[in-house]
Amino acid sequence: MKKYLILLISTISYCSLAQESELISTDVSINKHIDGTLLELPESNLNTVAILIAGSGPTDRDGNQNFLKTNSLKSLAIALTKQGISTFRYDKRIVKQLLTNNIDKDIMFDDFVTDAVSVLDYFKNQNRYKNFVIIGHSQGSLVGMLAAQQGATGFVSLAGAGQEISEVITEQITKTAPMFAEDTKRVFDIMKTGQTTTDYPPALFSIFNQEIQHFIMNWMQYNPAEEIKKLNIPILIVNGTKDLQVSVEEAQLLKDAAPDSQLNIIENMNHVLFTIEGDDLENSKSYNEPYRKVNQVLIDAVSNFILNLTK
Repeated sequence: MKKYLILLISTISYCSLAQESELISTDVSINKHIDGTLLELPESNLNTVAILIAGSGPTDRDGNQNFLKTNSLKSLAIALTKQGISTFRYDKRIVKQLLTNNIDKDIMFDDFVTDAVSVLDYFKNQNRYKNFVIIGHSQGSLVGMLAAQQGATGFVSLAGAGQEISEVITEQITKTAPMFAEDTKRVFDIMKTGQTTTDYPPALFSIFNQEIQHFIMNWMQYNPAEEIKKLNIPILIVNGTKDLQVSVEEAQLLKDAAPDSQLNIIENMNHVLFTIEGDDLENSKSYNEPYRKVNQVLIDAVSNFILNLTK
């Protein structure tokens, strides 16, 4: 189960790194599932906290996995905090489960939403902040969208899908392995009835392993284009033209569903928020190049969006 789940899915200290030297970093335990890092600029009086939610898989608070290291969420958090916006980023619950070798085989998509709501509630109950902005990346966009319905004052979607996950996966398979497109559609049709199946090609095992089909079925219950309509708060939708995983068309679907939202398509930004001037090979390699800087246009767009909420 561990292998396939990976495929899918308070002590104050001053930071020693130069880029964080003026910030205060606090390790915060929200509950038994969620630990994270709160970054603050001591002289800030914005009373605003941005909660960063990671994408699929066992992604930690910095945006990293075992074989994928970008530090993109950490870098984004630092950049925002330097603007006076407090940030909180956290390890997904599966990260702690892997570290303790205690994997919950019954983990569901809804668990990630529950965790995000718990984080939001934690900061709302602190009576320190007036503005609560949720920033969701990739899968975290939908998670954040659902959590934001529970009292956030702003929402940012970074590289988030605009379609239900079965449609996204079917499109990806159609583009990358068209010989399996019909099988993919057929399996999803079965799953939409609430049934699991073992009738799929071995090549699709990593997607449709029976142990994770219930997780996918839970995920399939939510259509981002419908959920974003439920948000009566300021919304920023961001995607990059070099994103190999989520196309700019997905961002447009979200914009169409929430016409009052802001849409920012960033030239040459990829899925992990880096600037890519070259080809797909450079793009893919960047997923393990944590020395890269997060796209500056992204930093400016998100910080300006949040700062405008405080006026």
